[in-house]
Amino acid sequence: MPINCTSQALPSHFMEDDDSSPMAKSKRNHPPYPCRHALFLGFLVICLSSWSAGADDLAGVDLTKGEMLGQPNFASPFLAPNTTGKAILYGVNYASGGGGILNATGRIFVNRLSMDIQVDYFNITRKQMDNLLGPSRAKDYMGKNSIFSITIGANDFLNNYMLPILSIGARITETPDAFIDDMISHLRNQLTRLYQLGARKFVVANVGPIGCIPYQKTINQLNQDECVELPNKLARQYNIQLKALLTELNQNLPGSTYVYANVYDLVMELITNYDKYGFTTASRACCGNGGQFAGIIPCGLTSSMCDDRSSHVFWDPYHPSEAANLFLAKQLLDGPTKYISPMNLRQLRDL
Repeated sequence: MPINCTSQALPSHFMEDDDSSPMAKSKRNHPPYPCRHALFLGFLVICLSSWSAGADDLAGVDLTKGEMLGQPNFASPFLAPNTTGKAILYGVNYASGGGGILNATGRIFVNRLSMDIQVDYFNITRKQMDNLLGPSRAKDYMGKNSIFSITIGANDFLNNYMLPILSIGARITETPDAFIDDMISHLRNQLTRLYQLGARKFVVANVGPIGCIPYQKTINQLNQDECVELPNKLARQYNIQLKALLTELNQNLPGSTYVYANVYDLVMELITNYDKYGFTTASRACCGNGGQFAGIIPCGLTSSMCDDRSSHVFWDPYHPSEAANLFLAKQLLDGPTKYISPMNLRQLRDL
């Protein structure tokens, strides 16, 4: 899921998440997705991400964050042929549709890239930076001028543990507690590996309210003001352990700063009080088909479209709209510790 890096006074982003890798079968790099959505892949702030309904879309938020922090360029997809030379100093995006913390996540998408693979790819970029800047300058660049933005975890629930039919066996043999413990154990190793590769500044998003996305509301035949409790319960349980993990890493890895982005509460605020923020619906997808909330068939070339995407909290059955991402980005940039702690992203940049 995504990684971001900052160059000089500006953030350079490395993103690793589960969104728009050219290798993934679950893509959003085609119409009718707006151009911003086609660029989800990365920053030189390193982003490791994967969440539907807000979490994965921190990749989208990351693009906005980069703009708001003064970043002049979008991060290039790692697998793009032009992501070479000085281009990597403006950010690289490693995101992959359907990917997750666990390697088994998103197996229905075939060519998805798990976070382990995304970190492998970042290791390649790291060696390229040594060649470009020299080992000493590259180490300083990574440690002081880079932000690693990581948004991942939702797919591990939606496209793994809770996957309809295919996950029944796993849920019989593995309790939710054990599954979440496995996620945290893998994430600990992945974040530590990034630290060993020179990363020092991290922003890690928790999993959003995945029980409130149009897909979940549609397949469970809920009313517009209802959410599915089990996915949200799993997300909250994971989020508690994630916050504890980041506290542990801050204490045990010298010179590191891990910032916890409380996307769950931010998105719930937007869903609960959508009209307060100028939206007309927090239930129906702007682009999608099927059911009351257009939440069954993903957004595609033949999908129905709303007249005004800025009036919808959700762009498609899984992900927030650009307007919703702007709201999230502003809170993560300059918001209070209720939403991002122990500091916001602007303060992290200025460390």
